[in-house]
Amino acid sequence: MLLAVGVYALIEGVSRLFGPAEAPGPGLLVFGVVGLVGNVVALLVLAGGRSKSFNLRAAFLEVVNDALGSVAVIAAAVVIATTGWQRADAVAGLVIAVLILPRAARLLADSASVLLESTPPGMDLDEVRARLLEVEHVEEVHDLHASLVATGLPTISAHVVVRDVCFRDGQAPPVLDALQKCVATQFDVRVEHSTFQLEPAEHARHEAPTHA
Repeated sequence: MLLAVGVYALIEGVSRLFGPAEAPGPGLLVFGVVGLVGNVVALLVLAGGRSKSFNLRAAFLEVVNDALGSVAVIAAAVVIATTGWQRADAVAGLVIAVLILPRAARLLADSASVLLESTPPGMDLDEVRARLLEVEHVEEVHDLHASLVATGLPTISAHVVVRDVCFRDGQAPPVLDALQKCVATQFDVRVEHSTFQLEPAEHARHEAPTHA
């Protein structure tokens, strides 16, 4: 919807540059001020939760764009009232479009990353594998996957081969704790939701050839 609004504002702005419509300056000023006040109130309500979900982030961006659009409308109203230059309304529309489109495209790209379960931005799986192999008793890491399943919720899963003795002397639980602590504290992308399958070396004989 943000993209559609941005494209519509762009088309209308260009159209009115070539055929400016009569726009009453005082009327525009009143609507611009009323809109700006309403947007400021909405921003105060949404500001604290905008990082919790894509929906809240989209709502916050829409209100920010509306607020900036209201500023552009107020400026256009002042120009029309003082100079009579009707194309100021079209310029305001183009400003709104320029503000909306890049943010909407970025939001759409971030949403697509979640839907496609892409690797979280800033996470290097080779580095993750190397750090996991440094954990005591870990011999191999395979089937390592990382994805962003929701706003701010990166996840990691992996099969981890540990020494056989760990399954006999009670070392498996501490190894699991160390693996989860590793991915939660040692990277720029903090991963608090991780799933590790601990395996003895001989378990590889029972896995499908596609495991790697």
